Amino acid sequence: MKYRKMPKSPERLSSLGFGCMRFPTDKDGNIDEAKSFAMLHEAYQAGVNYYDTAWGYHNSQSEPFLGRFLKQINRDKVYVATKLPCWLIKTREDMDDYLAKQLERLQTDHIDYYLLHALNKGSWKNVHNLGVLDFLLQAKAKGKIRRIGFSFHDDYATFSKIIRAFDWDFTQFMLNYLDTNYQAGLRGLRLAASRNIGIISMEPLRGGKLVSAMPDEVEEVWQKAGNKQSPLERALNWVWNLPECTVLLSGMSSVEQVTQNIKLANKSKAQILSEKELRVYGRARKAYLGRVPYLCSGCRYCMPCPHGVSIPSVLGMYAEARMFGDEPFNKGEYHGFIKAEARAEQCVSCGTCLPKCPQKIDIPYWMQQIKDFYAD
Repeated sequence: MKYRKMPKSPERLSSLGFGCMRFPTDKDGNIDEAKSFAMLHEAYQAGVNYYDTAWGYHNSQSEPFLGRFLKQINRDKVYVATKLPCWLIKTREDMDDYLAKQLERLQTDHIDYYLLHALNKGSWKNVHNLGVLDFLLQAKAKGKIRRIGFSFHDDYATFSKIIRAFDWDFTQFMLNYLDTNYQAGLRGLRLAASRNIGIISMEPLRGGKLVSAMPDEVEEVWQKAGNKQSPLERALNWVWNLPECTVLLSGMSSVEQVTQNIKLANKSKAQILSEKELRVYGRARKAYLGRVPYLCSGCRYCMPCPHGVSIPSVLGMYAEARMFGDEPFNKGEYHGFIKAEARAEQCVSCGTCLPKCPQKIDIPYWMQQIKDFYAD
């Protein structure tokens, strides 16, 4: 297994990290322990030493399950990461309570890498005002946590504000060859690296979409370039090519996927891609983005909608459907993740959003198109 040094510490972490959010499940939706233990042991025996979980993964089954795994191995040989569920924090005392429960669930006396989970503008303001930085420093001083970080889902401006607010050990955000200018993106990568902050990559496969059925325009780019690698190898290599990135997190769901990821990790190397190869990635990115009829940056300037439409979420979901051509799956996501009162059909074309959009998107027009697209 290849290892990379984490800034601000002597620790060397495996270039492949095990994301404990997509274990196989049984017919009742519970973690299939036999299959999942087999996956974890396969990774451990191959030298994977970074295991990432969270309070809510697998309906809160992931932390206790990982805790049972830690009892089967040498705990001192691995680094465990979990996260404070910031959206559940209402008081300063809540922070201590959740950390105590997480230590108990993981059956350990310390958490090696502790993150504020899924920070955005609103959740950061809430936990910051409640004293989360003081909580983190106290927990570290007591030896309950060892490295302090945050995972992130918002725009670059918010990322920049958060990363400058504290002497973080590391941060975790989405990095893949498609979303180079989305959320923190490559600007966030450079900013974190300039402050000597460790970087953990999540969503290297964009939720699996970069390795699913590929649109013809994108496949044509790879074929013309003579690139015969699998979509998985291309996607992971792009992230591993980044010298600033310490760990690539992969949410694997079978022993076969673990074996495949380990094989690729063992061949990985920073700055292995040539400028010519990186230009091909750029053309593939352009082909994906060319399938989207508008460019929504998710800035949320259009909000709030007086009629309750979650405009950025609706536009983003439809853009995904157009970008990846996965309409049946995407329709299920749309109805599953966007509440009925926030969907496109609530738009009455009042136009309140139009002057607010810096991208000049005709939002009422697209709401009508999206309403028809997602109609049952």
